[in-house]
Amino acid sequence: MTVNENPPNVRRIETDRDDAYAFEIVGHITAADMENLYGLLEGAYEVHDKIDVLVIIHDYEGFDWHAAFKEQTMIGKTNALKHIRKYAVAGGPAWLGTTIAFFRPFFSMEMEYFPYEKVEDAWNWLGAEPAPPPG
Repeated sequence: MTVNENPPNVRRIETDRDDAYAFEIVGHITAADMENLYGLLEGAYEVHDKIDVLVIIHDYEGFDWHAAFKEQTMIGKTNALKHIRKYAVAGGPAWLGTTIAFFRPFFSMEMEYFPYEKVEDAWNWLGAEPAPPPG
């Protein structure tokens, strides 16, 4: 098997700003995917006190709910609250928009949900763009 036959479900998207981080999540989200995402964010916090984050979700196939309550995931979520300035989600199940709207008043970070078809609006709201391909 080659590396590309089974790519990770969480992939980083390079952006045009060094303090803007974007991720693509595809398929079924597992505990390992969550740990990978929070690990990537931890690296970002080492470089920047405050960051902006865009998560793009497509071809969503579900979520391991026990992953949301694992100790490592809870630590990652708590640490993220200190460092994320703007947080956008584009795509995924419709209930994500309702959930973000419900929790928005309880967090100091700005939070927005965009349907997958409006991913360009999410990039604009964040004030970032995908980085051009190298070369």
